[in-house]
Amino acid sequence: MKRAIIVHCWEGHPNYCWYPDAKEQLEKLRFEVKVPVFPHTEAPTQKDWVPFLADQIGEPDEDLYLIGHSVGCITILRYLETLAEKQEVGGVVMVAGFVDHIGYKELENYFETSIDYQKVRNRVKRGFVAIHSDDDPYVSLDNADVFKDKLKAKVIIKHNMGHFSGPIDDEKSCTQLPEVVESVKSLSA
Repeated sequence: MKRAIIVHCWEGHPNYCWYPDAKEQLEKLRFEVKVPVFPHTEAPTQKDWVPFLADQIGEPDEDLYLIGHSVGCITILRYLETLAEKQEVGGVVMVAGFVDHIGYKELENYFETSIDYQKVRNRVKRGFVAIHSDDDPYVSLDNADVFKDKLKAKVIIKHNMGHFSGPIDDEKSCTQLPEVVESVKSLSA
């Protein structure tokens, strides 16, 4: 059975922004979907979030699709680095993802070592999609270029969508992001 796990943003939760709609739409496509509440969501750390994600996944396989939002994306990349040579997931969709420290002391822990892009790419069978907004106040479009260059990601640039978030980021809630489901569909076809 095809599975999807949505890794929420900093201070996020399962019912925040576009997660419920993406979950519902993927379930209509017969995916088993989880949107777990990550520990210490008010202060995400690699040492807490990556093992928690691994526990939520269990055994990774090519029928697993990982969807990240903001810090959820770097969590997924760091998780992929932990996989053994023969382990892989089907695909990864990243929304407002970043690969460099974006200026928040709380997130420095994710950037103590460089990302092993080659290893990350080798752990994903069908590829990556990176969705960014041209007016994201936190994540520059340079990150989309890195995803395209280093991970061979398909990049989707949306206009005036901010951080694809809601009240946590003082934005109007982004309650639907059909590109997430469309991306999972295209990766899993």
